Amino acid sequence: MKHALLLSFLLTFSQAFQAQHYHFLVGTYTNTGKSQGIYVYDLNGKTGVVTQQSVTTGVSNPSYLCMTPDKKFVYSVNESAEGSAANAFSFDAASGKLKLLNRSLTNGKGPCFISCTNNHVFTANYGGGSLSVFSRNADGSLSDLKQKIQHIGSSVDSSRQAEPHVHQVIVHDDYVFANDLGTDKVTVYNYHPLATDAILTPFDTLNVRKGSGPRHLAFSKDGKKAYLVQELDGTVSVLSFENGKLSLVQEKTVVADPNQKAWAADIHLSPDGKFLYATNRAPANSITCFKVLPDGKLENYFMVSTRGDGPRNFAITPDGKYLLIAHQFSDNIVIFKRDNKTGILTDTGERIEVGAPVCLLFY
Repeated sequence: MKHALLLSFLLTFSQAFQAQHYHFLVGTYTNTGKSQGIYVYDLNGKTGVVTQQSVTTGVSNPSYLCMTPDKKFVYSVNESAEGSAANAFSFDAASGKLKLLNRSLTNGKGPCFISCTNNHVFTANYGGGSLSVFSRNADGSLSDLKQKIQHIGSSVDSSRQAEPHVHQVIVHDDYVFANDLGTDKVTVYNYHPLATDAILTPFDTLNVRKGSGPRHLAFSKDGKKAYLVQELDGTVSVLSFENGKLSLVQEKTVVADPNQKAWAADIHLSPDGKFLYATNRAPANSITCFKVLPDGKLENYFMVSTRGDGPRNFAITPDGKYLLIAHQFSDNIVIFKRDNKTGILTDTGERIEVGAPVCLLFY
């Protein structure tokens, strides 16, 4: 009986400790000379203090990351015009250490986003206006390029939309979604996980407002709604999703002053799905929060400063208690405490000083 009570106490203590600590990876731009590569940190949820666990060097501009569900492998991009590639790492979640397995060329310039499934890894190649598809080998390493899909077209902004710029590739249900800032289109692909060549096949396309520049997409828990933030005009579009097709329901904005230039970046729902957040870079350097109504539509709630310059990716802890924002130009990550009931953000005063952070990934 005593042993059972002791075991129960130790289990409860262990769970409580784990609940108070959050672990996350940070992807950065190394070409600034301020970053060494991929960083891993521990955030003490009780004190808000952050401790660096590891840094992985020898990889160029690992600006975006993804992790397999079993937390054994991490993949990053090499976001560069020359030598653009996807990198595969084995990952020890306990120590936070990464080990490079291999890298495979994307054959598309400037990969800026990466997603993975049990079978495949996908990159969105901004400079090349394309998608790259790789198979995952049994040891977690990447195959050579299995499929490349080249987008074509342009839109109305001659400085930013003279050619395709694929900005995100994400997987949802049996589909893969590609947001193309250059063509103002979101393309839906059928995903065939057991295929050997035509792994992605075009299924449908959503045309958004000309000059808006679709960037990042986030799905509701039930998968019936998607929320799209658009970089060039700051629009946040509410989309319905059914049978592989997206359709426009509502539009909001992250721009407070219509005379101010938009430079929207990232978008995420709170873990309970009741709030939606989206960042907007300079000159605003703000994060906007919307209430998510029962029908999935949005209601304006609040907008606050991100307390840094160039808010790119941000991430919310799995329990919703903290929201971290990566600032590319002020070289820091700002930590906000988040009220789960109200969604309100409060600056903790804690900062992580790291060069050009652009991706945050909790695990």
